[in-house]
Amino acid sequence: MIIINSLDNKRVKELVRLRKTNFRKEKDVFVIDGKREIEMALKAGIIIKELYYCPELIKGGINKINQTSLNLIEVSERVLKAICYKERPDGFLALAQRSSLKLENIKLSDNPLLIILESVEKPGNIGAILRTAYAVGVDAVIINDNKTDIYNPNIIRASEGHLFTNQIAICSHKETLQYLKNNKISSFAAATSGSKDYTRVSFKGATAIVLGSESEGLSKDWLKETNQLIKIPMQKGIDSLNVSVSAAVILFEALRQRK
Repeated sequence: MIIINSLDNKRVKELVRLRKTNFRKEKDVFVIDGKREIEMALKAGIIIKELYYCPELIKGGINKINQTSLNLIEVSERVLKAICYKERPDGFLALAQRSSLKLENIKLSDNPLLIILESVEKPGNIGAILRTAYAVGVDAVIINDNKTDIYNPNIIRASEGHLFTNQIAICSHKETLQYLKNNKISSFAAATSGSKDYTRVSFKGATAIVLGSESEGLSKDWLKETNQLIKIPMQKGIDSLNVSVSAAVILFEALRQRK
């Protein structure tokens, strides 16, 4: 078994460099910080290349995580704190293989509910939306005009590991429209120019909720080609909500209607 105590170790330096998007993509890997998130990734079929652990920080011992066939590397507390992202690490960090899901491989339920995100940039918002998507039971999350690496550690943290419990596909606006058409899914795009209150449309059938970026909203393509523009009514003086809040408001209304 490998034991690392030095911050000058090559592996440690590479793990620190993985904070940068370009390096993650170049190496085709990403970092998962925390026992719970690692276990969720394993359950989802994510390939764990290396599992780093610090005995001093682990409560209950190394056997508290499913370690079958994992490449275990023991590190000192100083090293783990240097490579992890959490302020209070629990003693586990994993190096994992990136993976991707093609649009045509999404598994849909008999009455699907999708969320489509266009140009959403902030990792915290994406992570929060993924948590909500799992809570509501969304079939999949489709990302258009992707601005943020989906394996950004802040997305994993904000989603509390639900990056791994959702089906996520990254594709173009045109590919998404064709996919919705092929699967007879109606799209409802949230916009300040929406003509209908989100509570006055029916989400009971096959539905896709479309949300745009925090700063620009939806593109002209989506505004023009969606089946229905919807809005969340608000007091005068404010015309938009945080995108993760908007997602939660509309998705839970969809869930209410469907139940």
